[in-house]
Amino acid sequence: MAPLSHGTGDERPPSTVDVNPLHGVANPAAGMTDDPPRNRLPKGPLAPSTAYQLVHDELMLDGNARLNLATFVTTWMEPEAGILMGECRDKNLIDKDEYPRTAELERRCVAMLADLWHAPDPTAAVGCSTTGSSEACMLAGMALKRRWARRNPDRYPGARPNLVMGVNVQVCWDKFCTYWEVEARQVPMEGDRFHLDPQSAVELCDENTIGVVGILGSTFDGSYEPIADLCTALDALQERTGLEVPVHVDGASGAMIAPFLDEDLVWDFQLPRVASINTSGHKYGLIYPGVGWALWRDQEALPEELIFRVNYLGGDMPTFALNFSRPGAQVAAQYYMFLRLGRAGYRAVQQATRNVARSLAERVEALGDFRLLTRGDQLPVFAFTTAPDVRRFDVFDVSRRLREGGWLVPAYTFPAHREDLAVCRVVCRNGFTSDLAALLLEDFERLLPELREQPCPMVSDRAAATAFHHCEEWPQESHENR
Repeated sequence: MAPLSHGTGDERPPSTVDVNPLHGVANPAAGMTDDPPRNRLPKGPLAPSTAYQLVHDELMLDGNARLNLATFVTTWMEPEAGILMGECRDKNLIDKDEYPRTAELERRCVAMLADLWHAPDPTAAVGCSTTGSSEACMLAGMALKRRWARRNPDRYPGARPNLVMGVNVQVCWDKFCTYWEVEARQVPMEGDRFHLDPQSAVELCDENTIGVVGILGSTFDGSYEPIADLCTALDALQERTGLEVPVHVDGASGAMIAPFLDEDLVWDFQLPRVASINTSGHKYGLIYPGVGWALWRDQEALPEELIFRVNYLGGDMPTFALNFSRPGAQVAAQYYMFLRLGRAGYRAVQQATRNVARSLAERVEALGDFRLLTRGDQLPVFAFTTAPDVRRFDVFDVSRRLREGGWLVPAYTFPAHREDLAVCRVVCRNGFTSDLAALLLEDFERLLPELREQPCPMVSDRAAATAFHHCEEWPQESHENR
C-alpha cells in the first residue's frame, strides 16, 4: 500500500501506514499500524478491538440479510433467542453424556415434530437434528438405499440403485446420488408443470428404485408437489407389479408451513408409504442457521446398522449423522421457538408471512409488466417472469437494478425442458413485513420507467446474470428471439 499523503509534505513511510489511525495511534503495541496480511498469518497478535474492527468493516460489504429475498433461511429472531443461543454456543451437541439436558431438548423436538407430522406412534418415531436439510436428505437417502439393499441381497451390490425425483429438487439430492453412487432419475418439467408428475415418476421406477422423493415446497417456485397422488400411484404400481417403493418427503420449507396453514392437506406420515421426512429448522422453523431435522416413521424405516454407538465421550451414545461435533445452540433455540409459539403462534406467524407474499405478488402482477407463475399461496414464495409483450428488459435486468437498492432478488432459468423460462423469485420470511414489501414495490415502480426505456435487455446470457453487455454487440436475430 502506498504511503498516504495529506498534502502537508509530511508523508509517512510504508511501515507506518495506518488502516485507521484510531486503531493504533502509531503504536504497534496498541493496535494496527500496517495493513494486515490477507493470505497468511500475521507475525504477531492484534488488540481484540482492532481485529474486531477489521473484520467488522469488511463484512459491511456483504448484502443486508433482511433484504435477501433469495434465501429461505431465517434472518430475524427475538433477542431472547439470541441470548439463549449465546449461552449454548460452547456446548458440543454430540457430548450427550456431558450435556444431558441439551440432548433431552433434541429428543423433545423430535417427538414434537413426529406428533406434528402425524406419526402413527410419535413415541416410536425416530429422528435426529442435523446441520440443515442437506444433511437430513443425505441421511434419508442412505436409509432408503440400505433398506433396498436389505430387500434385494441377490442384486446388490451388482445392480445400480436409482432414486426417482423431479428435476426441480434442491441440489443436495444431486449430491446424494453422486456421493453414494445412486442413479438419479429425474422427471423433467413440461409446459406449465414445474414439478414432479406422479404418473411420470412411476414410469421411472423399477426393481432397483430405492425410493421416490416428493418436494413439499419447490425451491424454484414455492409450489407443493402432490405427495398423496404420488403415493396413490405407487400403491397402484405395487398392486400391478409387487414393487414396494417408499417415499421420502423433502419438507425443507413446507413441512413447517403445511401443518399450520394447510391442515387438510395429506402429505405426511398419515400416508403409509411415507417412510421419512426432513425439514429445516433454520427456514420456516424460524431458527438462525444451521439446524435441520430428519425423522423416520418407525424403527424399521431406519436400518440399525446405520446407527453408531460410541463410549469415549462417556456413556453409550447412539449417533446417526454425517457430522460429529456441532453446537447445541440451534437445538436449544428450536425448542425455545416450539415453547414460545406453540401451534397457534406458528399458525399466526406463517399466516402473516403468507399474507405478505400473496399481497406483494398481486401488486407486482398489477404493475402490468410481469406474469406470475406462483402466487405465494403455498410456500410464502412467488415467482414471476416478464409479460409476453415485454421486449426491452428481462428478469435479469430487474434483479440487477433491484440490487442497486440493496434488494437481493435472484433471477435464474428453469431446468430441463424449460430452460427457455427465466424468472425472479421472492421468498417472504418472518421479519419481511408489509412495510418492507411496500418499500420493495416502490423500488419496482421507480425502476420500471427506466427499464421500459432500454433499447433491449442488458444481459446477453441468461445463464450468466452477471455478464452485462451492450445490446449493440448482439446479433439482431438473437435479439428478436429473446
